[in-house]
Amino acid sequence: MTHADDLRAWARGMYTTEAATELLLKAFGGKFAAPGNPWIHTSTEPEGPSQVSAWIDFAAIPDEVGPLSGGERRFLMLAASLAEDVPVVLGDVVPGLDRENLDLVLAAIAHAGGSHQHADIRVHEDGTVTRGKGLLDSLHPWPRALRAV
Repeated sequence: MTHADDLRAWARGMYTTEAATELLLKAFGGKFAAPGNPWIHTSTEPEGPSQVSAWIDFAAIPDEVGPLSGGERRFLMLAASLAEDVPVVLGDVVPGLDRENLDLVLAAIAHAGGSHQHADIRVHEDGTVTRGKGLLDSLHPWPRALRAV
């Protein structure tokens, strides 16, 4: 398994953590999900099948982003806010994002909200309810053409 696979395995099952983890893996060439960042933790020898070998301490991000550019700080704070109780003001963060990162953030919000798991249920004007094809697609899917992991 790759480091990215390990992080995804750790986050699996918690939509907000999955979304924040994907943000780090996909943005800025994946550099903020790489080992060596103070919020990335790895272990070369997990202690059994249920132990993780990599995880992200999203709560540590606010204390560690000082030397980064404004755009990087805003992006990381937004990712941290999805996974942890890290407050951000969207009006301060979103306007500073470039188009590629804004696309990722929209996908992350859709994922965190579980839109990829919403059932196709329709309520008609007469009050009847019908079920469609099963699960709907994400409101905003993850972009495919990215250079990161």
